[in-house]
Amino acid sequence: MTDSLKLHFTINGQEHHGEAEPRLLLVDYIRHHLGLTGSHVGCEHGVCGACTILLDGQPVRSCLMFAVQANGREIRTVESLGTPEAMHLLQEAFHAAHGLQCGFCTPGFLMTLVPYLEEHPNPSEDEIRHAISGNICRCTGYQHIVDAIVLAAQKMNA
Repeated sequence: MTDSLKLHFTINGQEHHGEAEPRLLLVDYIRHHLGLTGSHVGCEHGVCGACTILLDGQPVRSCLMFAVQANGREIRTVESLGTPEAMHLLQEAFHAAHGLQCGFCTPGFLMTLVPYLEEHPNPSEDEIRHAISGNICRCTGYQHIVDAIVLAAQKMNA
């Protein structure tokens, strides 16, 4: 049996100290040890994007990282964006434009888009489609997601 390694990182603005076995995936640590279940486990191969989090401000697939690789880093999950009472602008736009159905993929889209829209505040539809090309949705057909992103960008620039 492998010995656990000590962890220290910031998650959603809170310092965290813990332990994890070297082979434990970051997504599993976040979900099962921290109880933050917004990051979903889909393909476990980094293809679907459902497990996307922000690591030091950049979107990463948490199913492709070990928890110990996050040591000393800053993590943001979808739980950091907003609440039902005070939603993030992107969450509001997804709701208003019907950019979600079952919601399984939505956290990954949101976490991909937060830094994207900060860097590209006025993207074209083609640029949006390229930005979300690493996220898979089985429900919406993507047009409503694109509409939601356009709406969010417009509100950001208003």
